[in-house]
Amino acid sequence: MLDIQDISKTFNPGTVNEKKALSSLSLHLNEGDFVTIVGSNGAGKSTLFNAIAGSFYVDEGSISLAGKDITFMPEHERSRRIGRLFQDPLRGTAPSMTIEENLALAYLRAAHGNPFSRISKKDKEFFAEQLKQLDMGLESRMKNPVGLLSGGQRQALTLLMATMVPPQLLLLDEHTAALDPATAEKVLDLTRRVVAESRITCLMVTHNMHQALELGNRTLMMADGHIVLDVSGSERAGMGVDDLIARFKAGAGHELDNDRILLSE
Repeated sequence: MLDIQDISKTFNPGTVNEKKALSSLSLHLNEGDFVTIVGSNGAGKSTLFNAIAGSFYVDEGSISLAGKDITFMPEHERSRRIGRLFQDPLRGTAPSMTIEENLALAYLRAAHGNPFSRISKKDKEFFAEQLKQLDMGLESRMKNPVGLLSGGQRQALTLLMATMVPPQLLLLDEHTAALDPATAEKVLDLTRRVVAESRITCLMVTHNMHQALELGNRTLMMADGHIVLDVSGSERAGMGVDDLIARFKAGAGHELDNDRILLSE
């Protein structure tokens, strides 16, 4: 489904600020995989997502999605195949546009490849049905600007926009980290349901090690631009947070040194 072969990326090569962010990284996801990713700051998690989404081209290696080579496909073309949520709830929506207009842009681009097509009455009814599933009352506020919504409402709306037309791949980059605990749990529950119902192939970065082991069917840990741990199945089911930390040290050659991750135990 997703096939990444030996990708590398170095920023500012040949300067004092040279940084090798990804180093010969390979990864294969089967259709329907829900993979959680943990790693310290600078491990390469967001860089990996940017490489997949096309925010830049990798220096070496290849990326294929659903059998199509997307290594040098422009970002805007990949966005029709790849949904993405960021940590910041303000990203992913246009605050001055209404809820309905935001949904229309996302739907028309994903379904028809043209965000400037006209939407029908049937489309609007579909948007209302989708919003109702969020259980936030947004279906009665479709004419309201998105800028009036809370962070949790905007993140739930962004998730809906990314999955109304199920993408081939969904990238979740700590998408609940900026929300209060109760709202974060609600968005996570929504994520579980949406991903499961549509069988969306998903990669999710999280700083919470319990989440990393409880969500999805597979967990990766990254360090220094590499994947140092990849566990699934019965091996993963029998692991606790302490086991994950110990396995990280064995794979990376050093302790996990991110307080934010360790304090989430």
